[in-house]
Amino acid sequence: MPSILKALRLVADPNRLRILLLLKREELSVNELQEILGMGQSSLSTQLSQLKNAELVEDRRNGKNILYRLKHPPGHLMELLREAAGEVPEAREDQAALDLVLEKRRDRMRAYFDELAGKFGRQYVPGRSWQGIAEMLLRLVPPMVIGDLGAGEGTLSQMLARGARQVIAVDNSAKMVEFGSKLAREHGLANLEYRMGDLEALPIEAESLDLAIFSQSLHHAQHPAQAASEAYRVLKPGGRAVILDLVRHHFEEARELYADLWLGFSEVELTGFFARAGFHSISTSIVHREQESPHFETMLAIALK
Repeated sequence: MPSILKALRLVADPNRLRILLLLKREELSVNELQEILGMGQSSLSTQLSQLKNAELVEDRRNGKNILYRLKHPPGHLMELLREAAGEVPEAREDQAALDLVLEKRRDRMRAYFDELAGKFGRQYVPGRSWQGIAEMLLRLVPPMVIGDLGAGEGTLSQMLARGARQVIAVDNSAKMVEFGSKLAREHGLANLEYRMGDLEALPIEAESLDLAIFSQSLHHAQHPAQAASEAYRVLKPGGRAVILDLVRHHFEEARELYADLWLGFSEVELTGFFARAGFHSISTSIVHREQESPHFETMLAIALK
């Protein structure tokens, strides 16, 4: 039986408490715990080692992975952990993140398509390219009203305008709006309109869009949750919101290099933004992993109003 005093000293740390609460519910690997907690591997490994030495957790090998699980501490200690969980704000979000991790385990097809996507383009096949596939899919866009929110120079807006009824491109940079408007005129895209404005106070009428897109723009918003609420306001009932953004990372240099306010988002965070704004039928998936350091990952989140 583990030392009660030693165990109490260990679980007094919020991060170790969060780990125990997760392992109480499910056996997890280090990678899964990293994904849920957003902790570095070195720090997490240290925490797990301390918990294992105190006989609060145990591990076992499963193929190439090592899985950790709770080692049945005394009942009164578990009761104390449950009560202490209410004092750790992240604990509830951890449980939501765990739900996503378990969903990924069950979804073997997702793993299959991740592997398939990683192979695309590595072997030459005449006529096959991402550009060709993108053009095909864009031509299938129905005649809808689309908002490109945080459009930048508007490359995506211009591509969407080829099939959409109207595209409204919003950006808070006067130079970007001027440059994009010039390109739209030069390419004869009369259905593409650039507007200067903020993601958190969109210059778009309520219930006027069929589709609202944040393409690598949400991490520039001061208050991402408010931006999601604005998307909900401007969408028609039945409209969709799409977020394409970086998965939470630790590349601090991005703040200076790219003026990023947020170092990406977790699936739980994006799901929460949508849910609190009023959206339903929310789905998220990792759609790209960069091979080069710092190995950015791209997440796609879609929700329905």
